[in-house]
Amino acid sequence: MFKYQTLMASAVIAAASMLGTVPAYAAGGARPGITTDLPSAITPVAVQKQPAEKFKRRVVRLMTTEKPGTIIIDTNNKFLYFIEGNNRATRYGVGVGRDGFGWSGVVKIGRKEEWPSWRPPAEMRQREAAKGHILPVVQEGGIDNPLGARAMYLYKGGNDTIFRIHGTNQPWTIGLNMSSGCIRMMNKDVEHLYDRAEKGAKVIVVGPGNRQGEVSFDDRGIDVLRTIFGSFGG
Repeated sequence: MFKYQTLMASAVIAAASMLGTVPAYAAGGARPGITTDLPSAITPVAVQKQPAEKFKRRVVRLMTTEKPGTIIIDTNNKFLYFIEGNNRATRYGVGVGRDGFGWSGVVKIGRKEEWPSWRPPAEMRQREAAKGHILPVVQEGGIDNPLGARAMYLYKGGNDTIFRIHGTNQPWTIGLNMSSGCIRMMNKDVEHLYDRAEKGAKVIVVGPGNRQGEVSFDDRGIDVLRTIFGSFGG
């Protein structure tokens, strides 16, 4: 029986390896961020990894002049900071755009949605269909949705940038360059941020091109007492 189970497990992993992954890309070709991330194909539980310890939610000492409620996203180090004030911030691990899909700038949270639906553009559906990947016109929110438990839609000048801060059904991608420009968070973390970040909040994305302009922040490390005993680290 043990030998049979071993062979079956090997066959499942081999089949999943042949499936590969569905690449995330922006509809319209080289222009990043035109849509949200595509989900990967089924990944065997045995090979799924959890994010590194440093990407767990923590309260940190952050030296910055930005106002409380501001969000700073450091795409180089894969951290998102929610500014608390008094040189403190809640730090979350994130996944960011892969090579060629990174971006920077100052935007705002224009809309928020719980368990958001996913609407891949027609161009994406056509391109993926040509590869044998059939995408839905609309995928309703749920645990299998690539946008995860929450989404915060990022706007610039009143217009939707098509970038989002959202959850993910692939927590092992946190800390990696995997998306088509959206900022991924673990579901428990995006729920935590969602409850605290207000619509209209300023979001500074520090990344390629330095289009975020002048922004000063210095992560001085974990605020141990606030993380253990404070309300921000739970």
